[in-house]
Amino acid sequence: MKYVAAYLLAGLSGSEPSADAVKKVLKAAGGEVDDAELDKVMTALSGKNIEEVMAEGKSKFGSVPMGAGAAPAAAGGAAAAAAPAAAAAPEPEPEEEEEEADFDLFD
Repeated sequence: MKYVAAYLLAGLSGSEPSADAVKKVLKAAGGEVDDAELDKVMTALSGKNIEEVMAEGKSKFGSVPMGAGAAPAAAGGAAAAAAPAAAAAPEPEPEEEEEEADFDLFD
């Protein structure tokens, strides 16, 4: 992932980044460079428009299950419906805790 991020940063100039430009970004951030990993990223992104690659990747996120994605929406609707009822009910007063006179933090 750091290689892709460095590639994107190096590409901010508007031209296709070179491997040397990506290495320079990684080293400036204090990272180490694995040439084999860098070569994989450079080969995968070579000749591609980075905006199109990002748009394609973003469209794939819609098919990724995110666990209980529908539950918060359903709970949010139920919470909104319950809000008027909760506002009408008086809130219980918190119980007061008894304080200990001989409390010592290090006992």
